[in-house]
Amino acid sequence: MKKIIITLICGFSAFFMVSCGIFDSLTSTTTIGPQNSFVLGNNQHGAFSVDLKNISSNPLKIHLAPIDGGTHSPVVVQPNQKASLKVDRNTAVVIANPSNENADVELKVHGDTGLSMGYKN
Repeated sequence: MKKIIITLICGFSAFFMVSCGIFDSLTSTTTIGPQNSFVLGNNQHGAFSVDLKNISSNPLKIHLAPIDGGTHSPVVVQPNQKASLKVDRNTAVVIANPSNENADVELKVHGDTGLSMGYKN
């Protein structure tokens, strides 16, 4: 009986933590077409962080873009290189593929995951 009660308490605790968003994260492998960009978070949202890895054969250009205008914090991520970004509320991450080949990037997002996702030329 004691084991059953402990199991139930642990189960309810895990359910509560997940439903309250304590473990909010998303994982994605994203393909970006040639001369194209992937935009993550071009909407109103809270702060989040992104761990990414360039798994393509060409460099990727990344910058942050507040939704009310402007850009900042440019970074070039070489093939097989990783980068970690902390992103303020209401700011998008733009991952540009300047090459003439498809590019792939692994993304792990923590924090607010209610983010818009889309492509732009």
